[in-house]
Amino acid sequence: MKKIIFTVLIAISSTIAIAQTDNSAEHTNLKNGIAIQGYDPVAYFTVSKPTPGDKTIQATYEGATYYFTSQENKDAFTKNPEQYVSQYGGFCAYGMSEGYKAPVKPEAFTIVNNKLYLNYNLKVREDWSKNKEARIEKATVNWEKIKK
Repeated sequence: MKKIIFTVLIAISSTIAIAQTDNSAEHTNLKNGIAIQGYDPVAYFTVSKPTPGDKTIQATYEGATYYFTSQENKDAFTKNPEQYVSQYGGFCAYGMSEGYKAPVKPEAFTIVNNKLYLNYNLKVREDWSKNKEARIEKATVNWEKIKK
């Protein structure tokens, strides 16, 4: 009887551990496991433009693979990934402010308070920018609900 109880307890513990496994990649906008469609997240900050990364220079963070244009960018990212990852898992900031996940165009970006925000396209970015502070506030609340 003790053996059965022990086995059941182990099974329950294993199920709980599996349920608590990090599922961050589930909440990241990926294509074939690649974030930001292969664009270098650090380049948005260093050269102020979307720059395709080199797939031979890559790092993984929270289950997503990021490409970089240089080893220097990769090193900066691995030292502080939270500084460079796009907000809301890389989904459209405007869409998130409305409560849903939407794809993005890497060219439709904005940096606000040293954080990267992506949008569905340049027109949506223009609309989002008209009231970005309020949209960021709404998107942040919605993101917390969605990623749970």
